[in-house]
Amino acid sequence: MTTSEKRLGDLIDDYCPRCRLLLNHAVASMVGEDVVKVICQTCFTEHAYRHGEGGKKKVPPRSTLFDQVVASAPPAAVPDPPAAPPRKRTQTPARYISRHQGKPPRGKR
Repeated sequence: MTTSEKRLGDLIDDYCPRCRLLLNHAVASMVGEDVVKVICQTCFTEHAYRHGEGGKKKVPPRSTLFDQVVASAPPAAVPDPPAAPPRKRTQTPARYISRHQGKPPRGKR
């Protein structure tokens, strides 16, 4: 008997979709020599055997995504430069406005 043969109840490592971790699993069902279902020994969830793979999203590199977005975007319109710079206002001293001009400060009662 070789060490690679698996039997019902053997513990193997697999990805648990509920725990979202690579954990110990017990073999629950087999078809021939292939493991089909496993039971997580942490949360006791039964699921298909994933061969230790799962939970990893295959994301293309950022440069590829950026190139796709730039290629699909319409060319940017270049605005015309202004004909003349806007006129500057003449500087006037700042005005201080008080909302409560006529109210005296509160006194002691």
